[in-house]
Parts: sequence; C-alpha cells; structure tokens
Amino acid sequence: MLEKTRAALLPLTLALFLASCGGEASNETVPAHEEGGAGEEHADEGQIVLTEDQIAAAAIQIGRPTIGGSGMLELPATIEGDPQATQVVSAAIGGRIVALTRNLGQSIGRGQTLAIIESREAAMLKGEVEASRARLALASSNLAREQRLFAQRVSPEQDLIAARTAATEARIAYNQAGSQMSAAGGGGGGMNRLGIVAPVSGQVISRNVVLGQTVAADTELYRVANLASVSLSLNLQPADAGRVKPGNSVTVMAAGRQATARVSFVSPVLDARTRLVPVIATLDNRDSQWRVGEPVTASVQLSGSGGDRAIRVPATAVQTVEGKPMVFVRTAKGFQATPVTLGDKSGDTAIIATGLKGSEQIATTNSFTLKAELGKGEATHEDH
Repeated sequence: MLEKTRAALLPLTLALFLASCGGEASNETVPAHEEGGAGEEHADEGQIVLTEDQIAAAAIQIGRPTIGGSGMLELPATIEGDPQATQVVSAAIGGRIVALTRNLGQSIGRGQTLAIIESREAAMLKGEVEASRARLALASSNLAREQRLFAQRVSPEQDLIAARTAATEARIAYNQAGSQMSAAGGGGGGMNRLGIVAPVSGQVISRNVVLGQTVAADTELYRVANLASVSLSLNLQPADAGRVKPGNSVTVMAAGRQATARVSFVSPVLDARTRLVPVIATLDNRDSQWRVGEPVTASVQLSGSGGDRAIRVPATAVQTVEGKPMVFVRTAKGFQATPVTLGDKSGDTAIIATGLKGSEQIATTNSFTLKAELGKGEATHEDH
C-alpha cells in the first residue's frame, strides 16, 4: 500500500517541484515560445525539459539498454525426478515383510538391503542353490577320479566323457539356481528369508509397505531416486517451441531461490491432451534445494532471429502514450519520448524491435512520472 501511495504521489511531487523552481524552468521555455512560435513548438513535441535536480527529486533512474540474447519466456513449471535416476523396488517373490531398513528421505547405497521377506518360496530358492552346489561338487569329484583312471588306462574314454558331461550339467544347474536367487534378492539371514536390495544409490522417496504386511510378487515396496540432478517439466505453445533449443538456459525461481537449468529435450510432437509442446530441462540439485513435485516459475531463453544483437530494456522503462509504446531517452535538456516497437515481453524484460540503437541512456524506473509530465505539456499546447 505504501509503494502504491508513493507511486501515485510522484507525478504530483514532480509538478510541485517544478512549480517551486520559480522562474528558472520558465526562463528556459518561455523564450522558445516567443522566438520560435508554433513551428518550433511542434518540433519539440515529445520533449520534456528537466534539470538534474528535478530528475533526482522525481527518483527517475537512468540506464542503458542491454544488448544480447533474444528474450525470455516466463511460464509455470514443475520439478520432477530424473526418469533415468529413479527406480521402483518391487518384491520378486510373495511373502511377509519382516524387516524394513530405510524410511522416507533416508539415503541408500546400491546393493544395500532395503527389506527382508520371509516366505516358503525363499526357502525353496535357497534350497535349490544348496542342492545344486552339492551336485556340482559330486560331479566335479567324479570327473577328477575318471581323469586319473583314464590316465592310468584303467577306465575307458567313454566313462571320462560321461563324467565330464555330468560335471558340465551340474555347473549349469548351479549357475541357474544362483541366478534365480539373485533375481529374487539375496541374504536375509535365514533359510526362508530373502533381502531386497537397492538397484541404485539415492534417497527413498516412496515407501508403500509396513512391517508384517503380506505382499504378492511384483508388489512395489520402495521407490529410490538419485536427486543430485532433477528435471524441470514445462509446456510451450507451438509458436514458442520453435524458438527453444536444447542447451538454452532456463532460470528457475521459487520461494526466494533461484538456479539455472539447461533445456535437454524439446518434444517433436504435441501432447494429445493439452495440445502443447512438452519440454524438459536438467537442473543441478546436489545441494538438495529443489523438491520433486514442487511448482516453480521458469524463464526460458529464446533463440530468435535477432541473435545476440537483441535490445532489451526493463519493462518499467516502457510506457503507453496514446496507445503507442514509448521509451524516454535522456537528452541535454531532459528527456525525449521515443516511439518503439516491442518484441517479446516477459516478466521484467521487454525486447525493443525498432526505435532504439542500444547506446542511448533511458529512464528505467519511474518513467510513468515522465508520461504524466508529457501529458500535462500536451494539454498546455492544446490550450495555446
């Protein structure tokens, strides 16, 4: 409320200040009317005469346009986990949950145990591994004996071949049992227990079971994600998507935080439901300041035909006078209202397509005060 009141009083303050300067301001302008008449008055259309003190009293700040970049497009976006760094941890066999080693938000290393399941199927898998190991040991022992007997010319070669075949089959059966065991889990601390391990390192972002719960095979137990890098999901209008390329920067803002992401994917097809173009940017999150599912504001760098010569000004520098955008350019006597053509305008930045060279000094803040003063000057000309 205080800022709005101050903004409303600025034109009045400037007017009072101009009046308080007495004859000084009048002495600068009256002779021009007397000498030049109506023709010179028309030539000075759009000019606002102000001294340095008057500019300071009106709190008008002066700066130069920024040259470079092709503008920004501001739109809402959502933080998402990197699909390539997120893993669902499921129960490979049915059974009862007898241990859970991690809770939500806790870290887990690849290969570390997340849960232990107790079941009859686990006992069968472990039993098959032990039985196949025993058969392999026996077959290997028989093979070694047949090799000695064959070397001593006591046993025929046929018996050696049979022993070698039996040992090979036993080894295949043992490897197969071990693979089935590894697919289901490992360890567990008992003949009828299996440990479910984490496939990737990261944080637990979801847990869907409790101790003592009986689960079926393929039930989701946990969801683990490596959040050192997250994705930024946003949707663009087709007309804007053509000016966004992989590698363009994206400024991400939310709740006093700001970071820079990079566009990694621009979809070549429209979303069937929204008719918008999905875009994904990659955001460094090693400091864990961004959360999956969090809504944010994204300012996307546009790749336009203007290239690196685009002229950008603060949005506060642009005022609309009689339906036309104007920028107030600093002159020796004050300011000149200069018509411009606007390109993209997003957030606090506007692109000037025509009207400025980029080297001018312009009023960047409180330019509405100059607009009000310009309006008073035009009204005075009409009265004359």
